[in-house]
Amino acid sequence: MLNEDRIILMTKMAVYEEREGRKNVAVGSYFRGDYVSLQVIRAVISATIVFGIVSAFYIFYDFEIFMMDIYQMDLLGFGKKMLILYGVFVILYGIVSYIVYSCRYNRAKKSLKQYYINLKRLSEFYD
Repeated sequence: MLNEDRIILMTKMAVYEEREGRKNVAVGSYFRGDYVSLQVIRAVISATIVFGIVSAFYIFYDFEIFMMDIYQMDLLGFGKKMLILYGVFVILYGIVSYIVYSCRYNRAKKSLKQYYINLKRLSEFYD
């Protein structure tokens, strides 16, 4: 005999597994601190690459003017300014990524908790 509630629950769980379940299981396999720190490290590396690319584009955009001014500018001051900009950019990017990945982890854990509750309910249908 077919049990309608069991079929609805199984369909709901199958849709979850197909869409977001795989990502959530991957996220749920980490401890919170490990997952967030790994993602923040990746974000900092990405921010470093992006800062380098944007800085290069900025310099190459007006390369002729930059080369004419290089003899008149304070290179040490320019270096300090770039390091300060880099530090501020990376710190802000790291903070934002920490917040984003903490929220993603919490959402994934909450979703997995509901999934495991549904698994228990499904198991009870068979008992």
